[in-house]
Amino acid sequence: MSGENLFKEEGYKLMGAAFEVYNELGCGLLEEIYQQALEIEFKLREVPFESKKQLEVYYKSRKLDKIYIPDLYVFNGIIVELKSVSELIPEHESQLFNYMKITKTKVGYLINFGHKDELEWKRYII
Repeated sequence: MSGENLFKEEGYKLMGAAFEVYNELGCGLLEEIYQQALEIEFKLREVPFESKKQLEVYYKSRKLDKIYIPDLYVFNGIIVELKSVSELIPEHESQLFNYMKITKTKVGYLINFGHKDELEWKRYII
């Protein structure tokens, strides 16, 4: 499977739920509110997810004692990092990319509920 098709259908389902939450709640609330609402929406849509799942971290193929805990881990293979800021900045993107690298996760989504007028999001593939 090519990288761009990796978890493609799952990504549509993930983002459908995120758009529903954004349309229902709007922008500017606390990140934790969006996380809880998204978890409810995932349950309603039967989207498999784990909240605050502990992922193993690797350095040069060696497992570290430290773990990484993403906001959401969806479809057993997508890291989801949530933000509620006026706009995403390069540091947010770098943070997600690094999390993906150290956990050997191939697909990640950065979703920002704080952007006025529309849901801001980006999909990353390693």
